[in-house]
Order: sequence, then structure tokens, then C-alpha cells
Amino acid sequence: MDLSPGMKTAVIVSGGDPVPPDVLEDLPDDPWVVAADGGADHAADLGLAVDVLIGDLDSVSRDVVSSIDEERIIGHPTDKDATDLELAFELVAAADDVDRVVLVGGTGGRLDHFLANAMLICAPRFAHLDLVWIAPPARATVVRDHVRLHGSVGDKVSLIPIGGDAVGVTTTGLRWPLAGDDLRIGSTRGVSNEFSTAVSTITIESGVLLVVQPEG
Repeated sequence: MDLSPGMKTAVIVSGGDPVPPDVLEDLPDDPWVVAADGGADHAADLGLAVDVLIGDLDSVSRDVVSSIDEERIIGHPTDKDATDLELAFELVAAADDVDRVVLVGGTGGRLDHFLANAMLICAPRFAHLDLVWIAPPARATVVRDHVRLHGSVGDKVSLIPIGGDAVGVTTTGLRWPLAGDDLRIGSTRGVSNEFSTAVSTITIESGVLLVVQPEG
């Protein structure tokens, strides 16, 4: 995806399960790396230099904390009203020169965290950002108007409405096409579609879709 002049991509590395090194293939060159607490350990394992570490620092290793300059650490109390990942997103969203975010990790262990993370990236206050979630072996894209996806014929892809109905959904390159259809909140109609060509497009008139490619 082309970025506007002067704009950049932020990579937020979350805690949770470690991620394989091949996620680096999906990351841009020279990103702004924000680690949400224990995500700093995963960033270190990937060889990513952390620009900002944010959170209550209860799950990141002491060795990694000591390797990051103090001025790059934004500490928060353990008793707080937001997860470390939400704090990271709020930090990134407030930056005037960021228009795209790639979230890495954020899965594993706790269903409540996983569901909260999915809702978080689709929140209206982040609507000005292009958001992709790399959660191996899957990836998800937040769609508010239009997206172009790449895959192989037969690959699964699910279109999940978040926060309300997704109205006027039109697709190309999928086995079961949609042409101005509505995907109702709570409906499973969009689950387990398939690529019929190597490139698919998805357009919606209003609402939010979380488009999940289960196999990466």
C-alpha cells in the first residue's frame, strides 16, 4: 500500500504467543515500532528495534527493559482502565504522521484478550488508520470502504461484520460473490468464503468488516 508523502507505518508488537520470524516479510522497511509491554520481548526475538515501550511492564523481561533507553519507555500503573495494547494504539493514533498500523501478535492463552483485541482494532476512533493484524497463522484486515487482498485459489477468507451491519458489500475474486449485499451483525454468512482468483477486492458502503485470512 502506498503511503502519502511524509507518512509512515507503525508496527505494534503485542504480548501473547511468540510469533515466527517470517512475519518480517509482511513488515515495511524502517517502521516505527511500538511494543505493548511483553511485546518488546517478541520484538527483540524478531530483531526489531523498539522505538517506544508502553505499558505497566509486568510481563516484559528485565533484560529487554534495560536495553531500551528510558526516554523511550512510557510506564503505566498496573491498575488501569485500558490494556497495554489499547495504550499502544492510542499512542499511535495520536501521531500526525502515521496512517497505517500493522499489529503483530496478540493471540494465545486468553479468549477475553483475543476478543477484546479484535474489537479494539475496529474501534471508530481508529477509523483514520489502515489496520492489518498479523496473528500467525492468520491475518486480518479492517475494512471500512475498500481493500485489495492477495491469496491463492482455494484459500479461505471470512468477512465478519463488527459493531453493526456491514451494508452494501461487493466482492470480486471470491467463490461466493456478494453484490451490494448486507452482512448482518451476528450472522455467519461471510464465514469461510474462498479465493477464486489470486486477487480479491472487497468494497462496503457503510459499517466495518474484519476480513480474516485464516492461513496467513
